[in-house]
Amino acid sequence: MKKTLALVLALLMCLTSVFAQGASDADTSKTTKIGFVVIGDENDQGYTYNFMNGMNAAISQLKSEGYDVELSVKRNIAEDAGCVDANLALAAEGCSIIFNNSYGFEQYMQQAADEFPQVKFISLTNCGSQVDGRDNTYNAFARIYEGRYIAGVAAGMKLQQLIDNGTIKADQAVIGYVGAFSFAEVISGMTSYYLGARSVCPSATMIVQFVGSWGDPTLEAEAAQALIDQGAVMISQHSDNTTPATTAQKNGVFHTGYNNDMTAVAPKASLLSCKIDWTKYFHDFIKNELDGKGNPSDYCGTYANGEIVVTELNEAIAAPGTKEAMAKAEKAIADGSLQVFDLSTFTIGGKTATNADMYDGFAAVKGDAVKNGAFLESTLQSAPYFVGQIDGIKWLNAAY
Repeated sequence: MKKTLALVLALLMCLTSVFAQGASDADTSKTTKIGFVVIGDENDQGYTYNFMNGMNAAISQLKSEGYDVELSVKRNIAEDAGCVDANLALAAEGCSIIFNNSYGFEQYMQQAADEFPQVKFISLTNCGSQVDGRDNTYNAFARIYEGRYIAGVAAGMKLQQLIDNGTIKADQAVIGYVGAFSFAEVISGMTSYYLGARSVCPSATMIVQFVGSWGDPTLEAEAAQALIDQGAVMISQHSDNTTPATTAQKNGVFHTGYNNDMTAVAPKASLLSCKIDWTKYFHDFIKNELDGKGNPSDYCGTYANGEIVVTELNEAIAAPGTKEAMAKAEKAIADGSLQVFDLSTFTIGGKTATNADMYDGFAAVKGDAVKNGAFLESTLQSAPYFVGQIDGIKWLNAAY
């Protein structure tokens, strides 16, 4: 009797194992649809181009690891109610994870998230989803201000070379910055860039023209031209297109870019670019969901993890010693001996800045970011919250 019972139990265990294995095989063989709502398309050669490169690389990596994933993209979506429709359409198609790549998409994405609570929605570069009370919304960003500081070092080295060889006077070391909107993400980036430049060219100043759009090639070109007309000999940008680079080259001044290496379109002007490499985040988020591990509500990419990238230096036009100066700054950022927003390196209104001077009142997470004499950006939340208007940078307009 005992032997018969043991045989029956063994048979049941085998059958259970077979059925369990079959269920597992079915789960892993099921195609997972990933949605992506993007503000532009790959033709901008900048913002959306960079995001798509990261997503395509992540999808390829997941497939090589045996995950059956399929990507569906809604391109050229505006920051309006059409974004709700784009998210709803992807969810209706069966996408279980939907990424949104523009700051202004978040409020519309959240509306779609309420309609599809089983779908994961990720707002990239914004900050409200992590505290919105929903279980299916997320935020992510990266410490791009570190990369901008390094790019600023390259720009500052070039400016100092122009001073040293007599091409310009010290007070003519003017940077012109094409900004999209005058809020934290842009202010943080342009300020860190300026501080990097001034660390090697102390006389550098900056003028900023905001265009009121993330991506308008005509407005970006016009802003760059206006800055050059006011004396800028170095152009940089927080905008989506390559027209600031080509405008710089047309005028015989220099440039550093964002989101994509722009040396191909402006080889005589563009020194390098900095960008976020989104591959790791996209890969890890999707993999964690498929493996049932879940993800944090807010994620911040870092230089140390390879998520901040400075493109190859255009040595044909870069100042001698630029690579070494950049490497020195990179090492100091990595080991923590250099804090980008070190309060001893800048003032606001001629005085040492306080947290109240710098912290964005619109940030989702509030707090004191000043620690040990530095303002610690992207530590309380991933999205930037530095909004201080420091001495040495002049705003020519504002665009919210």
